[in-house]
Amino acid sequence: MKMPTEKIDTAMFAPCGMNCLLCYKHCYHKKPCAGCLNSDMGKPEHCRKCKIKDCIKGKGLAYCFECPDYPCKLIKNLEKSYNKRYQASLMENSEFVRQHGLERFMEQQKGKYTCPKCGGIISIHDRECSECQESMK
Repeated sequence: MKMPTEKIDTAMFAPCGMNCLLCYKHCYHKKPCAGCLNSDMGKPEHCRKCKIKDCIKGKGLAYCFECPDYPCKLIKNLEKSYNKRYQASLMENSEFVRQHGLERFMEQQKGKYTCPKCGGIISIHDRECSECQESMK
């Protein structure tokens, strides 16, 4: 899957701060996931059962950072996991969106996660290109 050259679908930004476009599931499957708040088709089990997704829907909010309880325990635990496993910060992503907007965030992500060799998408989870499988570690 190539990085879109046109505007990136902002629905691919999850309430927790994850850019779903960079997910290993989205990068490597013929029927990719449509993003956090869309259909459960193609989603990994942990995304289908996500308590953060259920919480945000129950509160009628678009993003976790809009909640008065932010950052809650669920977000702090996910943040800790992403910091440790992928050297990424979902809270920094959320703060960027809060300050600069979603379109600017997605443009910044496009620059950061586009394979320089072939234009594929570099997965946040394994740092591997979706097209040429080049490792970006």
